[in-house]
Amino acid sequence: MTISTAPYFCQITSPLPAAALTLTTATYFIIGENDMKQNQHAIRRNYPVLGNVRYILETVRPELRQYIVESDMDGRPFNRMDRAQIYTRAKGVDDTIAFGTRRNLYDVNTDIACHSMWPKEVEKSSARVNIGTEEFGTTKQYSASIFNISAMSYGAISDNAILALNQGAKIGNFYHNTGEGGVSEFHKRPGGDIVWNIGTGYFGCGSGGDKRVFDPACFLETIDESGGQIKMIEIKLSQGAKPGHGGLLPKAKITESIAKARKLHYPPLHDCHSPSSHSAFSNSYELVNFIAKVRELSGGLPVGIKMCVGQPIDFAALCKAIVDLNVGPDFITIDGSEGGTGAAPPEFSDSIGVPLEEGLCLARNFLIGANLRHKIKLIASGRITSGFSITRNLALGADLTNSARGFMMSLGCIQALKCNSNKCPTGIATQNKDLMYGLDPEIKSVRVYNYHKRTVNSALEIIGAMGCEDIKELSAEKIMRRVRTNETQTLSDHFPIVPNGCLLDGTAPNKLQTAWDGV
Repeated sequence: MTISTAPYFCQITSPLPAAALTLTTATYFIIGENDMKQNQHAIRRNYPVLGNVRYILETVRPELRQYIVESDMDGRPFNRMDRAQIYTRAKGVDDTIAFGTRRNLYDVNTDIACHSMWPKEVEKSSARVNIGTEEFGTTKQYSASIFNISAMSYGAISDNAILALNQGAKIGNFYHNTGEGGVSEFHKRPGGDIVWNIGTGYFGCGSGGDKRVFDPACFLETIDESGGQIKMIEIKLSQGAKPGHGGLLPKAKITESIAKARKLHYPPLHDCHSPSSHSAFSNSYELVNFIAKVRELSGGLPVGIKMCVGQPIDFAALCKAIVDLNVGPDFITIDGSEGGTGAAPPEFSDSIGVPLEEGLCLARNFLIGANLRHKIKLIASGRITSGFSITRNLALGADLTNSARGFMMSLGCIQALKCNSNKCPTGIATQNKDLMYGLDPEIKSVRVYNYHKRTVNSALEIIGAMGCEDIKELSAEKIMRRVRTNETQTLSDHFPIVPNGCLLDGTAPNKLQTAWDGV
């Protein structure tokens, strides 16, 4: 018997392997030739074919990092432990941990709640806050939960996401903030409580093309159409993730449902522009008068403002206008610069605006110093997802809290960081019907409810362990922060509270008094 010594590929008799080899070789040369001819990418031009591997790895790098490289304590904006806690609570499964904390409690900036030798049980009714100041003209007070859904616009998130969020809010008796994209049919269909967010584009309450203005008739139409679901109105001045920055929705992306929610012409005639500032007012006195106008038009609903704190003198001017006119907002939402958004320039997200704790405490002290704190509720917003983060912000002076990304994760958000691409794999931050299909509002609404209930219960248990029978007994003195490896201080030392009325009698700390006197 003769044994062939020819190479293996020369012995191939079937046409399929030969065709595959030919196709592979041809593909290799076509890709290589295209790489050498193109002039946009130096790596592909210098290393034809092989250079493409770099771009493939860049594409899958986020997934490889999240699922293989990242530890439980890594990940931004939320680490794996934080995300896992939200997922387990939303699903209603065991959310306990075994074998003790994974955190290094000696790390700088670690916060610890100081428990009492005599723990108490906090009344469930303590987890609700009445909002509305009769002195300002509010006649329809609203009882709000201490934990609610923060502003996310229809258009930025999907039909099914809004249906699930609002249905969950209805089941759990907490509010759902619309974001500035208007009150859509998906907000109204489940029947949950709504806080209507009015931004610079006056969606649902404005008229005009490129430059929109507030329209009282349009405003009243939206109020009437809500059938009483709108419980409060929030005038958005800025948001933490991009303070002082506007937005643009190209007319090509304006669907019929988006146009209906925003009360825009359909088919659209213009791009949908949200400028960086309002056309209805341009200073604090005009803002306060506008708040009074909106409150009157709404029939006495609580009206507040949302802002990321920036220059202290601006907040001082607002407080002075409220004092002078004896009218103002029923609540102020302080949105920290660590807050989220669907899309923002990186410089605005990374380098502009005051983080939540500093902004909240500055607002708190200005209101106390101007003798306004008892009239105006403070809402904290910005990376609040757990019972402890709720407790810490209440201790610092907030009356209640909002969360956007926490509730997104209760819907199933996996922090894919594709909110600005319309390719959200979980069907939340997208208008792609195929991706949206995967999100079942009936199932996810229960998860929204579960997450809210268990997180609020966690906060109440922590507050009770600190020896408080009521949330009002909570203070910053009962939370410690590690400032050095061998040193801690209370949050009341870190963020001192000023005496009531000190701005009015000229005895406030220098930074606050200088801002107040400089108005």
